[in-house]
Amino acid sequence: MAWTLVVPLKPLSRAKSRLADAAADHVRPGLALAFAQDTVGAALACRAVRGVTVVTDDPLAARELSALGARVLPDPPGGGLNAALAQGALAVRRQSPAAAVAALNADLPALRPAELEQVLEAASAFPRAFLADAAGVGTTLLAAAPGVELSPAFGGASRARHRASGAREIGLRGVDSVRRDVDTAEDLRAALALGVGPHTAQHARFFRARFSSGAP
Repeated sequence: MAWTLVVPLKPLSRAKSRLADAAADHVRPGLALAFAQDTVGAALACRAVRGVTVVTDDPLAARELSALGARVLPDPPGGGLNAALAQGALAVRRQSPAAAVAALNADLPALRPAELEQVLEAASAFPRAFLADAAGVGTTLLAAAPGVELSPAFGGASRARHRASGAREIGLRGVDSVRRDVDTAEDLRAALALGVGPHTAQHARFFRARFSSGAP
């Protein structure tokens, strides 16, 4: 089964506020963009992915992610994360009514195409399926088979909400790069240990030096 992924991205100026203890205000927008570039680039390199649709109102992100090969749609005003995902899924199925659609977080800088392929292959066995994040609380991927509504419920304790909605949890081992979203300094440390993509790596020297020195 070939999948179209929907990736939401808030304006870069408001992204990654929880990284404030590790990155200054002027650094975080570039870091958030790098995360998204590495996420989208890895997704497009996955053999199970037909295309990536990014939902964002940030003009720089739209330009850079479009250059990688993603389709970019505007974020619905005031709708929030789940509205953006629902709109993206609807737009995909307007073009391809029988598309298999999956929502994917934009902050997976260590994402590996082969691991994403394993997750999507597992998801193809169910009408709806999701992958919990590394913390076991949130969700990094939610998939819906052709003809099935995505019905996203991301944000906070979304693992429990997606499970309660009837989506099947994907329990694969060895797909750490698909689970490792980055919200905090500790998340970033873990992503760097896994090995990040080229865009995040350009920003990583400072963080590697800081973490290796034992700084929080």
